[in-house]
Amino acid sequence: MAESRITESDPEAPANPLQPATLRRIERHAGALASSAVARMDETLPWFRALPADQRSWVMLVAQAGVRSLVEWLRSGATVAASTQEISDEVFAAAPRALARAITLTQTVQLIKVTIDVAEVEVPSFAGKGEEDLLLRAILRFSREIAFSAARVYARAAESRGAWDARLQAMLVDALLRGDSSDVLASRAAALGWVDSPPVAVVVGRSPGGDITAVLHALYRAARRARLEVIGGLHGDRLVAVVGGAADPVATAAALRSGFGDGPIVAGPSVPTLEQAAESARAALAGFRAAPAWPGAPTPVAADDLLPERALAGDLDARRKLRNDVYGALARSGGGLLETLDAFFAAGGVLESAARELYVHPNTVRYRLRRVTEVTALSPLDGRDAFALRLALSIGRLDPVT
Repeated sequence: MAESRITESDPEAPANPLQPATLRRIERHAGALASSAVARMDETLPWFRALPADQRSWVMLVAQAGVRSLVEWLRSGATVAASTQEISDEVFAAAPRALARAITLTQTVQLIKVTIDVAEVEVPSFAGKGEEDLLLRAILRFSREIAFSAARVYARAAESRGAWDARLQAMLVDALLRGDSSDVLASRAAALGWVDSPPVAVVVGRSPGGDITAVLHALYRAARRARLEVIGGLHGDRLVAVVGGAADPVATAAALRSGFGDGPIVAGPSVPTLEQAAESARAALAGFRAAPAWPGAPTPVAADDLLPERALAGDLDARRKLRNDVYGALARSGGGLLETLDAFFAAGGVLESAARELYVHPNTVRYRLRRVTEVTALSPLDGRDAFALRLALSIGRLDPVT
């Protein structure tokens, strides 16, 4: 059996090696030391007592592996940094990866501290004459290596979880865009830890580019600042965000703006639940495709503010809204509203000319135009609203409301 040796290049190294007999005593008592450490955890850590039996057994395995690795480390003398990392990493290889998800990094640090405390109390009793201080210093150095190894384990778990979450989010976004069943949406959202926070809206903009994990991290950082629940995913060059707590979709999109790239950002309408978010997603995506037709559009913009452009781009939902909610509402209201709009637009927006065409007083035209605004929330006196009204009239007459 090779004796432990410490190189002169290590300023923290003790001057004398540990005797083989000391190492054999520690190795023989490895199981008892691990049991003592777990018993101390049970006494001092309430959360550890509440763990399921299988997870407690994993911790026991890690503790036993830790003592064995300590002996191996002492025997090797830790003369090579790479071998030190390999030995300390073997401690966590004893437990399944699920342990990193079941126990937080903070809790793992607590477990390491308890184990080292027990080792500091019990291990020196196995030391030969004059080796107590040497062994204590070696234990403290090994505990540092274990701490670094724990950090590496959790960093790898976080990277793996991040990549998996990104795939799940992409699948959820695809399911939304395909209009999959509510059960599919609910199960995928639950896997991502979605907390139901109605109402829900979908926001679409251009991706800022780069690694997908970094893109989503920036989006989530903006969401945390705004206290919003978000699931994001990339769909081509578009970044799609499903947002909970979006009572005002445009304001919500503005809060997330730093997570998007250049170009239009379109917010779909709010819906009561995630299961209905496909409606908001369709509107937001249609608005994003149609947004270049309105160069002066604000950023962000509501999908419903892009109804004319969406209708021209072939969006059937937009055509239906303009036909039913605008043309149909005017037709149902009667009072000469449709005829007044026709005359007003034909006269180039001149009230008096429209009044002469209709054989009514200009004040009657003013009243009817106000009624149009009340019925449709669109003002014929506003250039943008007038464009939507004219398109609604054409669509309504091409495809009459039944």
